Amino acid sequence: MLHIGILAHSADGSALCYLEMVRESARRLGEHVHPEITLSILPMASVLQAYDSDDLEAVRGHLARTAARLAAAGCDFFACADNTAHVALESPGPPLPLPGLHIAELVAQQAKAEGRRRVGLLGTKWTMTGTVYPAAFARAGLELRTPPQADQEFVDDVIFSELCKGVLRPESRSRYIRIIDDLARVGCDAVALACTEIPLLVTPDDSPLPTLDSTRLLARAAVAVALGEAPLPTWSGGPVH
Repeated sequence: MLHIGILAHSADGSALCYLEMVRESARRLGEHVHPEITLSILPMASVLQAYDSDDLEAVRGHLARTAARLAAAGCDFFACADNTAHVALESPGPPLPLPGLHIAELVAQQAKAEGRRRVGLLGTKWTMTGTVYPAAFARAGLELRTPPQADQEFVDDVIFSELCKGVLRPESRSRYIRIIDDLARVGCDAVALACTEIPLLVTPDDSPLPTLDSTRLLARAAVAVALGEAPLPTWSGGPVH
């Protein structure tokens, strides 16, 4: 089995991704059997201002240092359990020291495989207003919709002020569900939970729409690669074509 590296950026989503890798492996291989997994995380606080100032080079350098730690630990490939980080990972720069799975590509391909046509997008403000998901869904031939501005701001605020701190509030869940219901009203046939912490708050049973859980899709794809059921990724950062 190949050695999986989790290129972590925010703690709770990365921890959920790690746990899902272990659980998925157990479902396939038996209890307590899974590939070797190394998780590395540098504190995100040092680059939050860089996101706000659109200094993607600084964020990319921060993530590249984590990737280098994974390569030094012997990982064969990485899975970055942070959707927002892909904004920086896609920016120009030297190739990362090991190849990685691209979370938005996985979500888009899953939506296509399920026969979806118009998907709602929830994530951080950088994910909802950035180019990563629209480009991935355009490559898959799918339409993408985001909530209105006020709802985008609420979704982003809950991620950083609550979910990233381990806080799960019923009131926030209720408004997230209302936002998803509004996406259904404008013709969306699924919703992409494109922040790795959102599945902690909204489960498939809660959601008015079928969910595309980026965290679990990434984890399961990584296990498939580690078991030789899917090819080793070739993307090492930079634009996706």
